[in-house]
Parts: sequence; structure tokens; C-alpha cells
Amino acid sequence: MPNYTSKCRLSLQQWCTLAVVCVTTVFATSSVGANQEINIYSARKEQLIKPLLDRFTDATGIKVNLITGKAGALLSRLKTEGRNTPADILLTTDVGRLNQAQQAGLLQTVDSTVLQQRIPSQYRDPDNQWFGLSLRARVFVVTDAAYKGDVGAHLKNYEDLADLKWRGRVCIRSSSNVYNQSLVASLIAHNGYEKTFLWAQRLVKNFARPPTGGDRDQILAAAGGLCDIAVANTYYLAMMFTGNNAQQRTAAQNMRIIWPNSDNRGTHINISGAGLTKYSAHRDSAIALIEYLSEDDAQKWYASVNYEFPVVDGIKVSEVYAGWNDFKRDTIPLARPGKLNTEAVKLMDKAGWR
Repeated sequence: MPNYTSKCRLSLQQWCTLAVVCVTTVFATSSVGANQEINIYSARKEQLIKPLLDRFTDATGIKVNLITGKAGALLSRLKTEGRNTPADILLTTDVGRLNQAQQAGLLQTVDSTVLQQRIPSQYRDPDNQWFGLSLRARVFVVTDAAYKGDVGAHLKNYEDLADLKWRGRVCIRSSSNVYNQSLVASLIAHNGYEKTFLWAQRLVKNFARPPTGGDRDQILAAAGGLCDIAVANTYYLAMMFTGNNAQQRTAAQNMRIIWPNSDNRGTHINISGAGLTKYSAHRDSAIALIEYLSEDDAQKWYASVNYEFPVVDGIKVSEVYAGWNDFKRDTIPLARPGKLNTEAVKLMDKAGWR
């Protein structure tokens, strides 16, 4: 009589093996699917980054979910969420915020040969926890008439803003503005705390009005004769120059740039940049996106659409800057002023800069 029991037992083992394989395959497929999605917390406005993210999705098939907000609020959210955060990447518009995220233990080290080779060392964290992806310069924007007067001859350096001759002639944003905070942090790094504090005290006395509005408002105020010197990031002037707002376009056409400290250390540079969150659930895909943002095509997009300066050497800047001359960049590693952000804020408050 045949041993049907033995055959049935063997068949049962086979079915069990097959079941395990099927379950494993399902989980593996689910894991791969999950890795095809990235979540970004971005302090950059959606229109200034989403087109690049869409191009990344088209090239890779990896979906990118974008949550935008103020940098401080996003940092607080990451702290609160802890290891339960859905965020894979933190994208900010300032090195100070990236450093704050690093100090709070919200980022992790990325070992990427691509990023280390493409991004100069002064524009990335020494521990590779954040990476600059585009550059912005903070400059003096003045009318042609003011430049031909005493401004062009006597305003050369950031330090010159404290000179008494500019009493009531400077328009600049408030101390809560992160671009100003990073500028002051860079001055602390170069000149020390005491000299920078005296500089800030004297600068406050040179304000044409209490700080109000954004960089475009400072430029418009200078164009309208409210002040002679506006402090602003270059891309705001470029956007005004090429935009659809007739008032802003006319104002920009009558302005010119002074690149501060061109005869010594160079003009202050800041970054927009990104870091991989500590508890990223899609690490490989997130790193691939950061690497993509350092590639030539993405860098050209930053330059041509956002009017920022590429972080990668050899990428051509926007033609808008052709009439505004090239400039010398401050080569200080941005990790240094990044770590001085909190000290800069306290200094500005103490100096009466509101």
C-alpha cells in the first residue's frame, strides 16, 4: 500500500516554503515601494524648489512630498516628532538654521562621494551633515545718482555701514531676518564680538527708518529716495529686474550693486542647503535627491530661474548679472558663522537692532 501520508507531509512542507517565499516577496515589494517616496520639510518657497523636485521624480520615479514653512517652525516640528517624523530631508535658506538642526541632533552624516567631490568644502558641514546647494550674496543696492555722489567713493565694506556719514541713509531688514543674522555672524567670525557689537550700535543709528518689510522693500525704499543704501540679497534685485511688476522693474533698472569687501576678504556668501534627517525612513532615496540637486542641470536651474549662484564650480551664472560685474567671494567655511548664529542674534538685540 502506498505511503500517502509521507507524500502529503512533503507537499505540506512545500506549501509552507512557498508561503514563506510569497510573504517575503510581498514585504520586499512593499519596502521597495516605500523607498520610492521622500518627504521634505522645506523653508524654501514651493515655487523656488518644486520644479526641480518634479524633474527628479520624472527621472527616477521617486515621488517627493513637499511640506513648506518657516525654518524655525520646521525645526520645532522635527524636535517634537523625534523618531516618528515623516521627514527625510530638511531644506533651508540659511546656514544658521542648518547648524541649529545639526546641534539639536536632527541630522545624520551622509557618506557621499558625489557630494564631497562636487560641493566645495567651505559650503558643506565638516561632518557631512548638511550641504550647500546654491549661493546668495548680501550686497549694497544703491541708485545710480547715489553711487555717483559720495556712496560709490566711500562705501566699500560692510564695516563702512557704521560710518557717521550714512546717518539716516541705510535701509535694512530687522534683526529677525536670518540673512542679516548670518551677515552679523560672519562679521563676528572675522572681526570678533566687541568690534561687531560697536559696529551694530553705530549701524542702528544710521537707519533711515525702523526696519520693516523684506529685501525688495529696502530696494524700493532706496529707489524712492527714502534712503541711499539698501542691504539685500542679489537675487531679489534680479527678480525685480525681470519680473512682471512694473514698479519693481522700473526701480531695479535704476539701481546698481556694490559688492562689499571686494578689496579684502570678499562679499558675504550664504547658502540654501539640505540635510538628511536623523530618522529618515528613506535614506538612500533622500541621498539620491540631494546628490541630484548638486548635478549640473539642477545647478543651472538655480542660476537661470532663481538667480542664485551655483555652488558647483564651472556653472554659468544668470545673464542678468552680466551688467553687474563679477565679485570676490568670502571663502570663510560657512560652518564657522553658522555656529555663531545665536550669538549674532543676542548681539543685535543688545545693540538695539529690532
